[in-house]
Amino acid sequence: MKRHLISAADLTRDDAVLILDTAEEMARVADRPIKKLPTLRGRTVVNLFFEDSTRTRISFEAAAKRLSADVINFSAKGSSVSKGESLKDTALTLEAMGADAVVIRHHASGAPYRLANSGWIDGAVVNAGDGTHEHPTQALLDAFTMRRRLVGRDAGLGTDLAGRRITVVGDILHSRVARSNVHLLHTLGAQVTLVAPPTLVPIGVEQWPCEVSYDLDAVLPKSDAVMMLRVQRERMNAAFFPTEREYARRYGLTGDRMARMPEHAVVMHPGPMNRGMEITAEVADSDRCTAVEQVANGVSIRMAVLYLLLGGAEPAVSPAATARTEENN
Repeated sequence: MKRHLISAADLTRDDAVLILDTAEEMARVADRPIKKLPTLRGRTVVNLFFEDSTRTRISFEAAAKRLSADVINFSAKGSSVSKGESLKDTALTLEAMGADAVVIRHHASGAPYRLANSGWIDGAVVNAGDGTHEHPTQALLDAFTMRRRLVGRDAGLGTDLAGRRITVVGDILHSRVARSNVHLLHTLGAQVTLVAPPTLVPIGVEQWPCEVSYDLDAVLPKSDAVMMLRVQRERMNAAFFPTEREYARRYGLTGDRMARMPEHAVVMHPGPMNRGMEITAEVADSDRCTAVEQVANGVSIRMAVLYLLLGGAEPAVSPAATARTEENN
């Protein structure tokens, strides 16, 4: 593992598989009566969020606390940032407080890279989403969920997603989740197809390691996993499609469309969902939808990332630690 996690494109296949396998160990901890490991005791993790978030911030907080780290939650609202403090001064403040890792979400693409390479802080930097650029831990938890569903929990250890066909549908233009998933899934050997209205496909997408289609119905029968993306109205400054009803008719996943997918195929959504637009309630509440699993798996993945960045090279869950936990129960 490198010192920071800024982009999914920075991960090699071995890096990605190591994180997925470590997350599998962390997931076993969640099944215990006491869901804690002493691995990061004495370390301080700062959640530095300049954008609103529920799932990601709580997930990182739960992950750090399960590893026994001290957690500081920093929100831009109600802080000195709202008074005009720069990212540099905020970073220098965190460094003075002894932050070992900074998990940053920022509205500006490139802010985590700037923080990691500026020399302002010595700790590890984890990108929790920057602008419309990337969200690497979301891609990792998506890949983890796919591997568990398509390969199996134990059978998947040490393996990638070679030969699997993954379809990503929706607002590709504004989605950092889509960008990270394309890079990571390609690294893991999967074939990725993006499906969206032409207005929501980024310029330069032909340089991405994926295919592009404008016909959802043609792609569904050969997909192992279909990931639906939320239409990000808050990032739109123009009319990218005629009406919501038209979008739902062409690109929404309904029960009829789900029935055309292979029996083993799963439906994914990074959340939050716009029910009735990109996904119907029937599909969202079906057994084939992994949205709630993805949230649970996100804690395991983020535990794995924090452990590998801060914890060293020892096994994530050592036999001695397991024995001590069982003795204390």
